[in-house]
Amino acid sequence: MSMMLQEIAEQPAALERTIAAENAKVTARGDRIRQSDIDLIVLVARGSSDNASLFGRYLLEITTGLPVSLSAPSVFTLYGAKLRLDRALVVGVSQSGEGTDINFVLESAKASGALTVGITNEPGSSMSKIADETLLIHAGRERSVAATKTYTGQMLFFYMLAAAIGDRRLDFHRIPEFAEQALKLAPAVKDAVQRYAFMENCVVVGRGLNYGNSYELALKLMETCYVVAERFSSADFFHGPLAIVERRFPVILFGPTGMTQKSSVELLDRLQELHADSFSITNDAEIAKRSTRSLMMPGEIDEILSPIPFIIPAQLFAAYLAEEKGLNPDAPRSLAKVTQTV
Repeated sequence: MSMMLQEIAEQPAALERTIAAENAKVTARGDRIRQSDIDLIVLVARGSSDNASLFGRYLLEITTGLPVSLSAPSVFTLYGAKLRLDRALVVGVSQSGEGTDINFVLESAKASGALTVGITNEPGSSMSKIADETLLIHAGRERSVAATKTYTGQMLFFYMLAAAIGDRRLDFHRIPEFAEQALKLAPAVKDAVQRYAFMENCVVVGRGLNYGNSYELALKLMETCYVVAERFSSADFFHGPLAIVERRFPVILFGPTGMTQKSSVELLDRLQELHADSFSITNDAEIAKRSTRSLMMPGEIDEILSPIPFIIPAQLFAAYLAEEKGLNPDAPRSLAKVTQTV
């Protein structure tokens, strides 16, 4: 078994540990944030951490009413811009805590008067020494190059932050249970990947809270399976990219029940007309019925809690597909676990 598959299986326990160890700290920090004059949240990340932050942007804007920006680190590192962030909460997100550009942005934001928070899996990292507050993912060392348990750990912290800062009740304590249920789909995923053993191109679609997951699965397919994977919102996909779809072209969809269900159904109806191959991760009967094939998640998972459990079958899909292609998902060519960019 690959390390990637082992680490996918560790996620329910890692999520449980993180909630138990960090929730009180996040709640206390949230109280201080609510009492401050912060009117902007800025998220700083690269790679899978950036995909987790894309999810965080949706969740925090929905639950807090504050505008959330995804930082462009090059604005700081290459162009030397000095942004006015004295009324901002700036959150750096990094598995290793050693991303040079991410830490540079945190230092610059702190110097401008921002409140800074770091989310990392490494307690002794450079990020932990820079940020005003460090939120630690209790996932244990992640050995596979492909991030899995640290990705979901980062997403979990956005739930805890949203609950602490916003006014909406989020039952995130149930996420480890839903993650455990998602792992039970492993045999079905393993069967499904056989059809895609020779896939070289695909599109991954997700909207709203699962938009970040579309980026993350596309990244996993590119780095572990060497599949050219484009990613879109279902809304954006109709604006031009639909033209690339032809008979049996693979489209992978994150389709939870909830606010995005209608647009998922509309897209699947159009894909049927084009005779595309649609593969949905869903807990909605209508979406499953309109898909060429689907993985059914528990119907009780509310859309707002769906991103973490829904990414787990997608992670399994990438790991099993890599093995089906005769590749090692733990050591993709040309890649290292920690990427240093400026």
